Amino acid sequence: MKHYTGRRRRRIVERSGMMTNGLRTAEPDSTAVRVALWRAVHVQADPPPHVFEDELGLRLAAPADGWPRRPDMDPSTTRRTRASIVARARVIEDLVVEQAGLGVDQYVILGAGLDTFAQRRPQLAAGMRVFEVDRPGPQEWKRRRLTELGFGVPPWLRFVPVDFEAGESWWQGLVGAGFDAGRPAVVASAGVVMYLTRDATAATLRQVAALAPGSTLAMSFMLPLELVEPAERPVREATERAARAAGTPFISFFVPEEMLALARDAGLSGARHVSAASLARRYFAGRSDGLVPSSAEELLVAVTQEPDPEARASA
Repeated sequence: MKHYTGRRRRRIVERSGMMTNGLRTAEPDSTAVRVALWRAVHVQADPPPHVFEDELGLRLAAPADGWPRRPDMDPSTTRRTRASIVARARVIEDLVVEQAGLGVDQYVILGAGLDTFAQRRPQLAAGMRVFEVDRPGPQEWKRRRLTELGFGVPPWLRFVPVDFEAGESWWQGLVGAGFDAGRPAVVASAGVVMYLTRDATAATLRQVAALAPGSTLAMSFMLPLELVEPAERPVREATERAARAAGTPFISFFVPEEMLALARDAGLSGARHVSAASLARRYFAGRSDGLVPSSAEELLVAVTQEPDPEARASA
């Protein structure tokens, strides 16, 4: 999750907050809104089959009229970026479905933003406990929007507000929200690592490695510019400039071997690299429009030590 300075946080509240009972409540981060809108653009602008279908995030965000004409939503220039957004979402959701079939019933979303799993897949989610970890202000805004749209917040959906600037621990927040440390979980961290220091990422990996045996992590990360395809580098550089201007600079990039080493050093086993090329083969093969994910972002998937089959059977 993003670590803002106190000054940066005050600017966010002053610029994008709303008055509620005399108090300002932060709106969702602009990055979270962009992700939600790119998911919708995939459905609305790209021909089927759609890799991932999510227009609920658009309803949550409720952007101003004319949002499809924003430069950062241009269907032609953002093709590969939004393809990466929906590809990583599909990988994670496929993983959750797979693990739920094996009896895993806890799902933790770090930096949840405008994630809509609980609203799009209510039958699956209702058999689990879904924990959304994010900053308090945006979470309160999201809770209000879910109520306004008629979804509400069912008991199996647990919001975990964590004030990272105050040094609060997402792990302590999870336990306080009813997370069972003795049971395995799926943990997702998408679009977060680039905002964290290397040490903060390593700490997150160590915390996940301490989860119950059979837990699974899916984490996206950004590649260094020199590993991005040359044709994509101008877009990547423009994205970095925009992030810096918004006060949320990208500060960490990893080659796949580095990310795998970090996971193994943290104690995670079975760590594997999910490349953009493999995502293209898995989800975009045979498309008539030639849509493929960006070469700038890839994923790590890793597991804690697998439980003994006999122990699982007797549990």
